[in-house]
Amino acid sequence: MSDWQQRDTWLPISLKKSIPPFSLDPTLTFYCPQENVEAFDHPAIAAFHTYLRSEYQPPAVEGETVLLLLPCTKTKPYTLSKEHLAVNHFLLELGFKPRGEAGYPPELAAHVPEPYSPDTIHTGPLVRDGLTIHRMVVSEPMGLVPYEDVYFWRGELSPASRYDDPGLFEHRGTAVCLWRPDHTAKPLGDGKYGWGPAERAAYVKAHNYLSELIAVTLHRLRPHYRRIVAYVSPKLTHRSFLTNRAEKQANGIPRWKATDLGRESLVGVNDRVPGLVNVTPSATELLDIKTELSRRLAEAGEDSPSRVQAYFASGGGGATPLILPEALAVLERHLIG
Repeated sequence: MSDWQQRDTWLPISLKKSIPPFSLDPTLTFYCPQENVEAFDHPAIAAFHTYLRSEYQPPAVEGETVLLLLPCTKTKPYTLSKEHLAVNHFLLELGFKPRGEAGYPPELAAHVPEPYSPDTIHTGPLVRDGLTIHRMVVSEPMGLVPYEDVYFWRGELSPASRYDDPGLFEHRGTAVCLWRPDHTAKPLGDGKYGWGPAERAAYVKAHNYLSELIAVTLHRLRPHYRRIVAYVSPKLTHRSFLTNRAEKQANGIPRWKATDLGRESLVGVNDRVPGLVNVTPSATELLDIKTELSRRLAEAGEDSPSRVQAYFASGGGGATPLILPEALAVLERHLIG
């Protein structure tokens, strides 16, 4: 077995994703679907899930509140990822102001890159003209992470900033645990592996457990919000957690996985509670974003189809399409419209 096929080889990679004073908890690393299923029994994660289901209450605010769901990121804490920095900077530029305690450890401010202000990593509600935006993060394996729990939880550094979970991202070709006796992964060449029936069965179990957890939590909290808006990338796991069957089909997301039991359905939040979450950008909006992006790149003479697709996929900066100004304009309409 080569070095990269051993679990210990992945830990140094995971360690690089945490920004001090946060550090990786090696027990909170999950590199394949099977490990994700086992994650739900981890004491810290099980306690956090119980908190979401029955204990958590959002901040008390006046006026109307919109809940904004953002994706988790490999960078921990999430607030220093390119996606969260871009979204939060955009909201500040729209005139929203954070309320309450900043929440972050003081030394974290030194890691905020130019041109962003420390307010971009503030975890309090954002308020403008009587409208409040409350933020949560869609996460595997945490389920949901309220922004106010990103840095600290129950008096300690939050587990939400101390884990690494690339284990549900099949498209990467590395979300397999070749050291496990129950793996059924098959080599695809170039160091990539495809999931076998055991990985697909575990994915369905983890996916549907998390979508049920998210649905229960959001349904319980729904009376606090005017609307719930999810701003998530196309075709990735977070969008699958949230969307119903019709939305999956429109977005080109699988609706089932083939396992030894046959076709097992991937059930999303909007299957469980119809219309609970407005998942954006929608499939139609994504096409409009690409059209607007093509126009912008054409002005710079860079509008070839391959260039547009590559720019879209990375957000033009080693991230996701969520950082594109064309996508952020769509988010503004859903939050304020």
